[in-house]
Amino acid sequence: MSTKESYEPEPVHFRYGYADAHGNSDFDPVALWRQPCQVSPGIYVSGDLNTQIPQVATSQLAAWVDIGITDVLDLRGEWSDEQFVAQHAPDISYWWLGTHDNGGHQTLEWFDDGVDIVNKSLTAGGQVLIHCHMGINRAPSMALAAMLANGLDVVNALTRIRAARPIANIAYAQDAVAWNGIRNNVPNQIISEQLQEAQLWLNTHPTDVAWVINRIRTAEVAA
Repeated sequence: MSTKESYEPEPVHFRYGYADAHGNSDFDPVALWRQPCQVSPGIYVSGDLNTQIPQVATSQLAAWVDIGITDVLDLRGEWSDEQFVAQHAPDISYWWLGTHDNGGHQTLEWFDDGVDIVNKSLTAGGQVLIHCHMGINRAPSMALAAMLANGLDVVNALTRIRAARPIANIAYAQDAVAWNGIRNNVPNQIISEQLQEAQLWLNTHPTDVAWVINRIRTAEVAA
């Protein structure tokens, strides 16, 4: 299924993931943590449900339904909200593809399964919300793989993700790029060039990921 070329994310007016030495920034990581961010037609990236406060989580689910979410793809190896979603939003299809977030590599098979879920939903006219815990690494990386599989080039896809969700660090971007090249039988030389493109983009658009995580963790502990 091809990504609609007419789609453009909402304009943003802040520095990409940047905080200065005093912790000042043009955006609030906590506000973005559990905010669904549309990165491509039919694909949203978010943090998880706040099931520690059930009434908050049910409000989140209602908001997901209101924006048309039909499928939730949960990538947290550490947790699952399948029963909660089944109870409070039974019309949403819930998919769990739990994995680590240890800074290593994600497998080809993990991307296979995730992109297959995304594409089946999009083909059926659905909308998918991809999430991990904070929506910083795992979820944006899976969204990147899906966007590449649907025809976007590496730089365009990365730019759209970061524009829509400025806390996205996309730590597994290289794995997503390699997966797309391997699964589409792209020559090794071109895969290597695409990996270099991705790394250059990440190097020139850094996130202060430690600061972002610190802000979110602080809010999480205080809740």
